[in-house]
Amino acid sequence: MASEVISMREPLEPAAPVPASLLSNRYIEFGPFRIDQQKQEVTKNGSRLKLQGKVYQILLALLEKPGEVVTREELRMRLWPADTHVNYDANVNTTVNKLRQALGDSSDKPLYVETIPRKGYCLLVQPESSDKSNSSHFPLDGRSADAAQKTAAKPGTFLVSKSDARLFLTVIGLILLGMLLGAGIMRLWISHVAAVSPHPVVLILLHALAKALL
Repeated sequence: MASEVISMREPLEPAAPVPASLLSNRYIEFGPFRIDQQKQEVTKNGSRLKLQGKVYQILLALLEKPGEVVTREELRMRLWPADTHVNYDANVNTTVNKLRQALGDSSDKPLYVETIPRKGYCLLVQPESSDKSNSSHFPLDGRSADAAQKTAAKPGTFLVSKSDARLFLTVIGLILLGMLLGAGIMRLWISHVAAVSPHPVVLILLHALAKALL
């Protein structure tokens, strides 16, 4: 499975400090996503996403307060120094939209990030933190669990997918059906020949052939 890489076209910036409640464990997980705080790395079902700079910081800000409103002012203070002169509202909107793009989320029907009108944003899921990587679901090298299982198979092991098995059974079924139809047609032909050819030798041969087809 190829890695899903989304570039945010921003230079990588140091992440803002994270509360001790989240810092106590290395990994944060929600839905199909996992954040490795040590590497500042986000994966989705084992596929690595590259959330650079401010996009990663906004994700952390939302994870710190799941189910609560993170105001635009909080995000402004987190992302830009006080003496920075930018259009904060437009830049916050753009950065949150990039985060939604990376998560596969939508502002109309949000699964993870909900817009709270005139206030800010809210994380709709409850993240979990852990010190251990669940390697069976989130391989560290970015491969899917199925790919990892195939790689771990012993050399010489023949792996057959479900689609290949269905195709094989379909072909076998068609062959058997053809054989049955052919035998039925042959038996009808033998009966016809026996009716019009009363010669004893012919009858004996046809009788033997009919027994062979039974």
